Amino acid sequence: MSLVRKRRQTRQISIGKVKIGSDAPISVQSMTNTQTQDVEATVNQILSLEKAGCEIIRVAVPDMEAAEAIEKIKQRITIPIIADIHFDFRLALASARAGADALRINPGNIGEAEKIRAVVDCAKDHGILIRIGVNAGSLEKEIEQRLGITAEAMVESALRNIKILEDLDFYNIKVSLKASDVSRTVKAYRLLASKTNVPFHVGVTEAGGLYAGITKSAIGIGMLLAEGLGDTLRVSLTRDPVEEIRTGYEILRALGIRSRGPELISCPTCGRCKIDLFKIAEQAEKALLERSSQIKVAIMGCVVNGPGEAKEADIGIAGGDGMGILFKKGKVIRKIDQDKLVDQLLSEIDTMTENSEELNGKKE
Repeated sequence: MSLVRKRRQTRQISIGKVKIGSDAPISVQSMTNTQTQDVEATVNQILSLEKAGCEIIRVAVPDMEAAEAIEKIKQRITIPIIADIHFDFRLALASARAGADALRINPGNIGEAEKIRAVVDCAKDHGILIRIGVNAGSLEKEIEQRLGITAEAMVESALRNIKILEDLDFYNIKVSLKASDVSRTVKAYRLLASKTNVPFHVGVTEAGGLYAGITKSAIGIGMLLAEGLGDTLRVSLTRDPVEEIRTGYEILRALGIRSRGPELISCPTCGRCKIDLFKIAEQAEKALLERSSQIKVAIMGCVVNGPGEAKEADIGIAGGDGMGILFKKGKVIRKIDQDKLVDQLLSEIDTMTENSEELNGKKE
């Protein structure tokens, strides 16, 4: 029995070449933490994120220099870019003209109607999307005074802002409803789901550092995805954004929705472990991020139980005392010096991938 309910049907939109909503794959995105006007640093970070599987990237646009930098950044990356705008509608216009594929705004804080219309007209002219970003911490004062900082208030804000854009005949929209706690976030998306067919960007904002952030995100995003809610996602961590991408794909993999690259399983270690399994597992995990083969890889702590316990894995290694073994489907292939375990594992994976590609080519 599947953990995941039927996906909520929405209008289908696009950010650049990435389709969003309806039956399109759920996309994993992140946000840079560089100064956007520092083109070199921003490009380098985006390229690292691309390697990790990031499909959409958002950049902060606090000033005109950052908006204008988007043009140079776009020339050196392949994934679509969202300009994150607050308050100043002129930054939205400049970002669109510089080549942004989407704008993230809260229409309620852009200002008077003519400024919102200018942003919408510019988005229409450039054929780009607008993401309405509703955060519990920055609701319209009138709504907050009446409803408090609640899921109901977040939904009212979202519906109000969707109406503003749709009244201007603009429908190329997605919406996010984020709070720093799981319960309000999940409740808000549930409440909004039946009131609009706008695609959802899901996540828990200000989730925290590595452990708190992963835990909140896995529960919050996981609950929503399991209920069929969510078309793009971002895991928010106070870490290198590459960790956000890794976590996003692991959430999707755990639910059986999407997988990217090899799946890594490893034992928690015990008194039989004679190697530094923590270090080996981390080395392997980072290296596997850049490999696309859909195989299961095991990193086990001892040769006594390792191959048997991980016999469902396509390939794996198990440590000994100065030596280790390489195994496939539970069968030992050869012994390896401990300091060469990861290198030999990766080399074997690459060979398996090449052979698989050759076989597939012959079949075609």
